[in-house]
Amino acid sequence: MTKKILVSGSLAYDRIMDFDGRFKDHILPDKIHVLNVSFYVEKFRQSLGGTAGNIAYNLTLLHEKPVILSTYGSDFSEYKKWCKMHKMDISQARRIKNVLTASAYIITDQSDNQITGFFAGAMLHANGPAQKKLLGQNSLAIIPPGNLTDMKKYPVQYKKSKTPYIYDPGQQITVLTKKDLLSGLTGAKVFISNDYELTLVLKKIGLTLNQLLKRVELVVTTKGEKGSVILTKNRKYKIPPAKPKNTSDPTGAGDAYRAGFIKGLVAGYPLPKVGRLASVVSVYTVEKYGTQTHLFSWKELQRRYYQNFQERL
Repeated sequence: MTKKILVSGSLAYDRIMDFDGRFKDHILPDKIHVLNVSFYVEKFRQSLGGTAGNIAYNLTLLHEKPVILSTYGSDFSEYKKWCKMHKMDISQARRIKNVLTASAYIITDQSDNQITGFFAGAMLHANGPAQKKLLGQNSLAIIPPGNLTDMKKYPVQYKKSKTPYIYDPGQQITVLTKKDLLSGLTGAKVFISNDYELTLVLKKIGLTLNQLLKRVELVVTTKGEKGSVILTKNRKYKIPPAKPKNTSDPTGAGDAYRAGFIKGLVAGYPLPKVGRLASVVSVYTVEKYGTQTHLFSWKELQRRYYQNFQERL
């Protein structure tokens, strides 16, 4: 039976800019308390994005039909046409009148470090509970960064309805309380983060990695160009990175990885294969400027997977 995939999080317009230098060369550590810097950018693009949108888009390329649980504003017409074109189901998303859609302003330097300014807009409003018909053991949900109320309530709803879910607090770690984080990750099928976020979460909740693994089935940690790690209570799987053809823009690579990981889980692949698939999916967005500007077919993905791992998908 095909699993329903529920994707909460944000729908946003990304304004992506590239800085032809390194932030560290222009930030004086002893003057950090009076920081006043300006970065001249020569490359700019408005892209359709947000965690929900990016994950859902990659899932459609993987022949899945994700349902988006998010909010959007009065300026969403362009994005709405895109969703319809790519069969991204926004029937469960909520339109907020007289408010603009969330927007991210992202500057990336030559070391792939990023400085982001985020306007929440419609994301300040909760989407609300998922419909009961979408829930249950034949569904899989992901809770990435988005509206805080939704991020607090979806774990409760999913656990009550026995809906397996992936918990991915990401950029909202700093504003979620210790209680919120413990509630969200306890009982999750997967806790996913990058290595910096993992350290931040463990410090905030006061647990060791081994203690975390008693609350969640899988801990997945992405490490950029070093690949990723999948941990269970008994095993550790080191996942090598896939090789991109170029590194045009890293924005959205994490969301693409998550989509690949979800696809591997619903396909029933063994965990190492799930991680390798996620690695391959993630490089496509790195190769294109923007987060929903890449394309691939399943046949092309199979070829790319074999080129990287000498294993058939």
